[in-house]
Amino acid sequence: MPRVNRTPEESELVRTHGPEYLELLARALRLIVLFNAEHREMTLNELAALSGMPRSSVRRVVLTLETLGMAEQNDRYFRLTPRVLTLAAAYLRSNSFADKLQPITDHVSARVGEACSVAVLDGDEAVMIVRTAPRRIVTVALEIGLRLPAYCSAVGRVLLGGMDEAELDAYLARLQPRKMTPATVTDKAALKARVTGDRAQGYSLVDHEAEQGFRSLAVPILDRDGRIACSLHIGMSAERTSIEQALEEYLPVLREASAEAALVIAV
Repeated sequence: MPRVNRTPEESELVRTHGPEYLELLARALRLIVLFNAEHREMTLNELAALSGMPRSSVRRVVLTLETLGMAEQNDRYFRLTPRVLTLAAAYLRSNSFADKLQPITDHVSARVGEACSVAVLDGDEAVMIVRTAPRRIVTVALEIGLRLPAYCSAVGRVLLGGMDEAELDAYLARLQPRKMTPATVTDKAALKARVTGDRAQGYSLVDHEAEQGFRSLAVPILDRDGRIACSLHIGMSAERTSIEQALEEYLPVLREASAEAALVIAV
């Protein structure tokens, strides 16, 4: 068996979790998530550079993915195949939120004529798991699976509001915020004030922080124990919808839908 060359991060994971930790599986998943709009196809050298893994390890992982039909090679370049979608589909099929909340986002989107989504917190990011978008040529809908930094998105700040004081302080301590737009709040004290303020008022409105020209409004959906389970969100063009309209017209719709969603997920 070839000697395993590990990154410092991998060595720590192996040391912490011991023989129960499946290193090959972890490396495969790590490589899969490197592919995105900027990196649709990559060579072994590019994958090794991005992942920090040895090229020999990358080669074994990619060839394994290729054997499973989850990756394919064109000349020196590797890309993912549609079979990778079975991983996301397995989550959506097994997560009752998607089926239960889809009719609610459909209804909200139809009422306000804007995109409506549901997100959950995954690590330090908000991930869209349900969405509905109106039919129009230009849309600001957030696709299922899209990940947004929690600190600069309305859905993220609502979800961060579900943390207790110690958890929020720990999140802010490890956070390295960057300016997504000129309006992005990166001062940690200011971010904590935004999160706690949004928690108190029961909603978050974020303007131009995650993306220029994009305005978003989100409210929490509570589980049966009164904890924040997920976040319900309307995304809109700042040009098309004013802050006043968002708060006066959309916020009551979101709150009504949130109360309905809390009853649905409690079943």
